[in-house]
Amino acid sequence: MTASGTTSAVLPLSDVSTPPPAQLAAADAATYAEWFACLAEPTRVRLLHAVAVAGHATTVGELTEQLGISQSTCSHHVRKLADVGFVTLRKEGTATLVSVNPACCTGLPHAADAVMGLLAPRPCCPADLPSDVTVRALQDDDWSAVRRIYAEGIATGDAGFETEVPDRRELARDWLPGHRWVAEVDGRVAGWTAVRATSAGPVSAGVGETSVYVGDGFRGRGVGRALIYRQVTAADAAGLWTLQTTIFPENRAGIALHHSAGYRTLGVRERIGRLHGSWRDTVFLERRRAGDPD
Repeated sequence: MTASGTTSAVLPLSDVSTPPPAQLAAADAATYAEWFACLAEPTRVRLLHAVAVAGHATTVGELTEQLGISQSTCSHHVRKLADVGFVTLRKEGTATLVSVNPACCTGLPHAADAVMGLLAPRPCCPADLPSDVTVRALQDDDWSAVRRIYAEGIATGDAGFETEVPDRRELARDWLPGHRWVAEVDGRVAGWTAVRATSAGPVSAGVGETSVYVGDGFRGRGVGRALIYRQVTAADAAGLWTLQTTIFPENRAGIALHHSAGYRTLGVRERIGRLHGSWRDTVFLERRRAGDPD
């Protein structure tokens, strides 16, 4: 993994403004509560799992034998699962065939994600941008400052798996033109953000991997907010429909910053790599352009 897919761990939480959370609709909450209540019985959970992994319609008799329960008990719980739509029932002669409802394979995980806030409406970008931070396109004479800030991030031990700053030619090759930005404070380069393509193929032409770094002496001044605001608004305007990044979980400020710009956490990859002899986890985050399908 390269640090181009991570963010520096040097953004204090005070650098991030978090919008109030959206509330779950009452009707959705009632539906999800009915689903979860149905599964608040271990036998039903085992039955649903057995039907889901079978890959074909299964008779109540087969399920009774698999789970070691009586046929009346099996029939009772299968009916409860059918009532909320987890399974469908079909008579074939004297046998009742039980199949998993394909919609519940996505609906049930969706419900869990909705309750946990992973599918809540996300902001476009952070608010309260600092007035004394200017973000502009990276120029040729900025490279030394960019690489210095890169090194400062690496020195924290929480910016990524890289231990050395890539040379200028490598960065210029990997970073997408039109998506390389620096932040200035009092005429000095205070941070940078860049996007790189995730693949050379045309299918992934609208997918980019992002980085944000803020230099020593400029943290807590809103530099990260200003940079990520320019990053995501420029990506939206250019037609990049997905931005993604990976961040060490210890980098709470970096994760919060990305959440403020519409990124959502998709998962944690445990012990994905070693840094200085220690295994590290990473958090994978993604941002979808507003109006594009999730």
